[in-house]
Amino acid sequence: MSAPPIAAAARDGQGRLGLVLTGGGARSAYQVGVLSALARLLPRDAPTPFRVITGMSAGAIVAAAVACHADRFHEGAVALERVWRNFHVDQVFRADGMSMLRAGARWGLALATAGRLGRPPLSLLDSSPLGLLLAHRFDFSRMREAIALGHLDGLAIAAANYRSTRSVAFFETAEWNRPASRDWPRGVAVNLAAQHLMASAAVPFLFPAVEVDGEYYGDGAMRQIAPLSAAIRLGADRLFVVGVRDCVDARAPGEHPGARPPSFGEIAGFMLDTLFIDALDAGLAQLERLNRLIGRSVTPQPDGLRHIDTCVVLPSADLSDIARRHARAMPRTLRALLRVMGATNGGGADLASYLLFESCYTRELIALGHEDAMRRRDELVAFCAPARATAVDAAAPRAATATATGSVARDTNLIAAAG
Repeated sequence: MSAPPIAAAARDGQGRLGLVLTGGGARSAYQVGVLSALARLLPRDAPTPFRVITGMSAGAIVAAAVACHADRFHEGAVALERVWRNFHVDQVFRADGMSMLRAGARWGLALATAGRLGRPPLSLLDSSPLGLLLAHRFDFSRMREAIALGHLDGLAIAAANYRSTRSVAFFETAEWNRPASRDWPRGVAVNLAAQHLMASAAVPFLFPAVEVDGEYYGDGAMRQIAPLSAAIRLGADRLFVVGVRDCVDARAPGEHPGARPPSFGEIAGFMLDTLFIDALDAGLAQLERLNRLIGRSVTPQPDGLRHIDTCVVLPSADLSDIARRHARAMPRTLRALLRVMGATNGGGADLASYLLFESCYTRELIALGHEDAMRRRDELVAFCAPARATAVDAAAPRAATATATGSVARDTNLIAAAG
């Protein structure tokens, strides 16, 4: 029996469903796989089930793609998968020999002359190809049309302001002044464009900062202590969250006695892992704590608390292990750079897993995301369309697993998109 449509129930008194996509570089291919599987549960011409969409870093790019195809979710998922299945590093950043040699020469000259005869590059890698790709692929007028037709309520993209050292959420909605209140000072209403996606995906040190309206911004995962808040501020009552780190960390402390000190590449990978992952874990833990608090209350909404359901999908496998198998697909110059940094073996594969924009790797991650989502097919339908869940499984509980839990949120406790 085919799964029932999701979109109608998401719009008919079942609350506003929000999509939250974390950052993760090339790992975001996993998110594409999950969304592709979800699209198969919808009629081919159905609009998106998500009324609110938010993203950060590479997750912002995936989020924007979903928003720009809000009128036809299946069509958008197919187009998104087509791009990610055929990715190559040179579509994201320059990794050819001449570009790498030129950057190395600038670093050498700056160091040798103490900066008197030249300045070092603004980043380790040149991400200008990504800017061209985004400008060519994204039509935000289509997103605005979907908002006008009622298929979408809003899109929010997180980025970190280097001058103020705070995270902000660039957003566009039908009601521009709705989140712009004193308790959400870091929401910035804009006409979203490719530059906002570039700013959100500007990984520190690796990619250069991006100028937006005279301010410079970096990766949206930086200074991010409330990754779920932007979706809640835009009115979401239920959150569908897709992360990019395996749900069980297999590398336990002390597992490798006598291990050598970590290399620069391993430390860089660890820092990226922390940057992209820890905020989500903390945000979900906060929702769980608030859920327990409201459960003990005798009033339905004590002191402004409101109930938020969450459904979280995480990889069932270690994406670093997958990256290690495909490392040789990277350009030779990039492999050489990672080898010098000590990022080609052991824990250094974490860094490679964020930079491996090659089709062999992204295709395996898409397949993993699709498989993980389809394995939980009935559960996801029950969450996205609870009114129709009985048509799939009358006994299916509502978000009753460790990664799909009922939670609550207090707007005053969840600082909007920021630290």
